[in-house]
Amino acid sequence: MIKNILIIEDEKPNSDRLKRLIALLRPNARILAVLETVSESVNWFSGNDNPDLVMMDVRLADGISFDIFEKIELKCPIIFTTAYDEYAVRAFKFNSVDYLLKPVEQEELAAAFEKLESITQTEQHKSIEGLMNFLQPKEFRSRFLLPYRDGYKTVLVSEISCFYSELKITRAKLDNGKEEIIPQTMEELESQLNPKYFFRANRQFIIHVDDILQVHNYFNGKLKVELKKNPELEILISREKAPVFKAWMDY
Repeated sequence: MIKNILIIEDEKPNSDRLKRLIALLRPNARILAVLETVSESVNWFSGNDNPDLVMMDVRLADGISFDIFEKIELKCPIIFTTAYDEYAVRAFKFNSVDYLLKPVEQEELAAAFEKLESITQTEQHKSIEGLMNFLQPKEFRSRFLLPYRDGYKTVLVSEISCFYSELKITRAKLDNGKEEIIPQTMEELESQLNPKYFFRANRQFIIHVDDILQVHNYFNGKLKVELKKNPELEILISREKAPVFKAWMDY
């Protein structure tokens, strides 16, 4: 059962909406505080026990909420509430139960609460430590085993500069200029690759940070990414995803 909830949100209409929804869905839950900044959050966690749940926005008054993780170790489940799209959140989804796009809808929040409570009720994940082990992947993909002639060959993730999808086929461009067909979908790769190094630029491309040569401003707030080893590719990042991409590049 969710008893204590901390809200980290710098826009009062959004925090007020969360409080109203929580009161409807979990009337016995206690909202410990509403924090608006990274520094406020770090100070709060330094002097208080971890709550049962944190409702956390991505962009705060003084920076990106992921900066909190650099300063303290959070040992509690998190539901992100954000104005950004799915990949922007999933890129940093380490100990997150779920993410909800603003404005948060009652049905979606109810489903997220039920998801968290169903996990905590299982025998395997009774403790917070067990819950974190369940939610947080310990390792990301490091290699692919691919068919080759009458057998198989290994391709290391470290040898790949980017992935792209064409006609529902996923391909990897290697540092040596070759291409390989990858059996995973882009969505599967998105959850398997280390988000510190790989970014889902759009539906077609996942790019490696070390292969980015330059980022250009583009029309309507978009960004255009130029790659070192594949300069012929035109990779555009939407206006909505641009702030998170820049935060990822500066991480």
